[in-house]
Amino acid sequence: RLLSSKAATSCLRQAAIRPFSVSTMKLDQVTHTGQQFAEGDQRNARFGVTGLEKQVNTQWAIDLIAAVPPTLVTKRVVSCDGGGGALGHPKIYINLDQSGPQSCNYCGLRFQLDHGQH
Repeated sequence: RLLSSKAATSCLRQAAIRPFSVSTMKLDQVTHTGQQFAEGDQRNARFGVTGLEKQVNTQWAIDLIAAVPPTLVTKRVVSCDGGGGALGHPKIYINLDQSGPQSCNYCGLRFQLDHGQH
């Protein structure tokens, strides 16, 4: 059923009043991948329409891994599977002959040979 012209005009007027503007957006935060939307970017509309704001995790993985001290071990070769069983990663073996801590290629955990115990 078609709307009368008065009803259609009323609906259009109400739709024109609805606040779909993104001009009141806060400055966009940079994500861990460097992604940042410009103020006029159409992807910001989803936040303006829903009333939500973009959530950015400020605790980046590289910083969290760097905060964990290297694990001191007494053997020249160690294995790392990421821990957590099925939530880990494939087991790899890390050679610690080089000086200083050596990192796991998957999770970034660091291991170091403890020469005092060797």
